[in-house]
Amino acid sequence: MTSTGRPGTHPPPSHRRGPTLPAHRLPRLPGQVALPEQKSGSPSPARLQHFNNAPADDVERALLTCCRNPRWAHRLAAHRPYPDLDALLAAADEAAYDLTPGDLAEALAGESLTQLPDGGYSAAHTALSAAHAAYESRFGHVFVICLDGIAPEEALDQVLGAIRSRLTNDREEERVTTADELRRLARGRLARLVQNFSAPPVLERPL
Repeated sequence: MTSTGRPGTHPPPSHRRGPTLPAHRLPRLPGQVALPEQKSGSPSPARLQHFNNAPADDVERALLTCCRNPRWAHRLAAHRPYPDLDALLAAADEAAYDLTPGDLAEALAGESLTQLPDGGYSAAHTALSAAHAAYESRFGHVFVICLDGIAPEEALDQVLGAIRSRLTNDREEERVTTADELRRLARGRLARLVQNFSAPPVLERPL
């Protein structure tokens, strides 16, 4: 992402989630979706070919479920075809590194609270709600973290620990960290998207 340096490469709407946090959370944004949680192995050649050959508008709309920034989505769609998943993910990383602060703010505006296993929110409701509220009050946007590779039973502790740790960051430090977490989130979502690519996802209607 812009001026962050280059760190190492490190659902449909019916997807179930635990009880939501109350009070301080803003309403869900129009068109917000979540991708299904599935293991992200290599997509079949047919899936990648479908992604490469689908109309640009359909692909851009699908890509916006991975990162809510139109410039990021347009860049990835415009540089098709990709020979394999690794090439696509490398292009996604490159586009993420090049996001401007305004692009990053736009992408963050489309993010929701990190999804935890069912019951995760109620298990530490007060602590998690207070931590999210403190973070949003300090930095002005939702807390994002990539939990790919984290065991479900460890996710809640990971989120709480990360929020508390990152609350000590200054604004520039947190911008850099947030940008990289958003890049990693987009990368994982993109791998799952291509693995299951068959038709554009249907965006949720505003509540």
